[in-house]
This record gives sequence, C-alpha cells and structure tokens, in this order.
Amino acid sequence: MRRDSKLSSVLHVLLHLAHSDHPMTSEDMARFLDTNPVLVRRVLAGLRERGFITSNRGHGGGWSITCDLAKVTLRDIYEAVGAPPFFAMGNRTESPGCLVEQVVNESLGEAFDEAEALLMRQLGHVTLADLSAEFNRRYDQHAYTHGVHHAHPERDL
Repeated sequence: MRRDSKLSSVLHVLLHLAHSDHPMTSEDMARFLDTNPVLVRRVLAGLRERGFITSNRGHGGGWSITCDLAKVTLRDIYEAVGAPPFFAMGNRTESPGCLVEQVVNESLGEAFDEAEALLMRQLGHVTLADLSAEFNRRYDQHAYTHGVHHAHPERDL
C-alpha cells in the first residue's frame, strides 16, 4: 500500500522556501521532490489560500513564503493540504449487525481516535520555525557545506 507523503513533501518545500533568498518556481520544487510541477502547484494552492505563501508570475517570479514561521504549526499545514487520513487501516463494515464486528470496530475505533488525537496534538506543538532551527543546527554541524539539492546557491536542504 502506498503511503501518503503529501504533508512531508509540503514541509520539505516550505523549508526550501524559508531558506531561499529568492522566489522558487514550481519546476525547482518539483525537482526537489522528484515529481511533476503541476502537482506541486496544485498542493501549494491550498497554502496560498491560507496566506502561508504567495506566487508571482513572470520573469523573476515564483513562490515565496509569507508567513511567520514561529506562528505556523505542522497542524496548520496538515489542515491546509486537506487533512489526509493518518491511517490506512480501517474497520470492516460488511456486516454491521454482527455483534463480533461491532465489538471489534468499537475497540479499534477508540484506538484509532486516540492515536489520531495524539498526532494532532503533536503537530500543533511543532512550528515551521522549529523545523527551520533544527535544519540550521544540523547544517552547521554537517561535515560538508552542500546538501543533496545542488540547485540552491543558499543553504541546501
């Protein structure tokens, strides 16, 4: 089963934008994620609607981060990308009148709800500034000065 990596990908792009001294094109970001620029634009549209980023057309245009990194949590970003389901697992619903299915579904449902609540709380405690600070810490401690994305003249992620 394929995992939904939309949140991780968007956070990856946002950190690139946060550490860029110029707007970045959808093509630039698509190369970082090894995906199609159209998919990048589609996902970034939700972030633009929330005021986290902006886009400008034309020469020198592209996407730029506009939010205060310290005020935007991972939960905010998760919600902006459509709140994809955390879990691929679910309950059987083939026999809703079956008492065994009811007991199993109730038990699993409670566990899924508790796990999701915990994840949402954690996402609400971590800001984009926290991610940026951790990147900066690791970058400063790294043995070399260029990361995996050599397309950036500034700090590479």
